Amino acid sequence: MRENPVRTKIARGEPVFGHMAFEFFTPGLCQILANAGADFVLFDTEHSGVGVEAMKQQVAYARGTGLAPMVRVPGCHYHLIGPMLDAGMMGLMVPMVETAEQAARIASWCRYRPEGVRGLAFGMPHDDYDLGDHLAKMKAANDRMVVIALIETAAGLENVDAIMATPGIDIGWVGHFDLTNSLGIDGQFDHPLYKAAIKKVADACKRHGKVAGFLCGDVKTGRQYLKAGFGALAYGVDSVVFQQAMKAGIDGLRGAK
Repeated sequence: MRENPVRTKIARGEPVFGHMAFEFFTPGLCQILANAGADFVLFDTEHSGVGVEAMKQQVAYARGTGLAPMVRVPGCHYHLIGPMLDAGMMGLMVPMVETAEQAARIASWCRYRPEGVRGLAFGMPHDDYDLGDHLAKMKAANDRMVVIALIETAAGLENVDAIMATPGIDIGWVGHFDLTNSLGIDGQFDHPLYKAAIKKVADACKRHGKVAGFLCGDVKTGRQYLKAGFGALAYGVDSVVFQQAMKAGIDGLRGAK
């Protein structure tokens, strides 16, 4: 079983950096991101409309790159999570986690017994089709898994301490747009309520030995969150990064003399 570089680095207390993909599920994406220095790619299936077939292909493209493939599923249901794990995802993000009980169910679905209740299947993409000892595989899979709880509602924020105290939850990730919407301060990221929420998540993660995560759209914002105690950052969304770079280039050409 291949190691998960995200798990290895966060165990050493090092920050991890990656990217979030919504649109460009191409054969070269994982290698391009690895060449750019990313530790992980977080594929979205909540809003993108893609399913497990596309994700299985991306896991295959990630092999040999050193990049950890991870996925955001559409909701908190085992039938959405299990197939993604069998496809080979090394990390899994669940949206709108609001209670410790919900977090415990998610954590149990992502790991084999005795740590969880994940269903058994071997000689599959997640173990690179190897026919070796299944007991060793189960332990290795449990050890390398990264489980991410999205804190993006007022209820999730209220219960964030209990959520992050839950065994098997590794990262508490702020869903900033949804969180401000739930708090009644849509998109007001300088609002005192939002700033207090960020601190509350970071403090809860630190208190329970977990990592705080965030999707940043620029380097300045990312550095602010690193300073605030966040240790897992996704830099940009694929379509946005591409569009911004294209716009800057075309605008520059149009303004050339």
